[in-house]
Amino acid sequence: MLQEKRKDLDSEKRKKLLEGLLQDMARDNPDLYYQSTSEIAQMLKARIDRGTALHPEQRELLSGLGPHDIKLLLSLH
Repeated sequence: MLQEKRKDLDSEKRKKLLEGLLQDMARDNPDLYYQSTSEIAQMLKARIDRGTALHPEQRELLSGLGPHDIKLLLSLH
């Protein structure tokens, strides 16, 4: 039960981090709204891999996610 709560907490943290990264990307790229979900997920994945805007703990939390996982967490499918 404690492990399930931990997974839920990690999932919420991931979602908030991804939403923040997406907002940053949208500020930098106004045409992002017109991109496909797959393209957005790929862009987020590349940004995570670069890790320049993330603390090491945040990067570690997001590093195992693939584009499909990112789409699911943001409910952009």
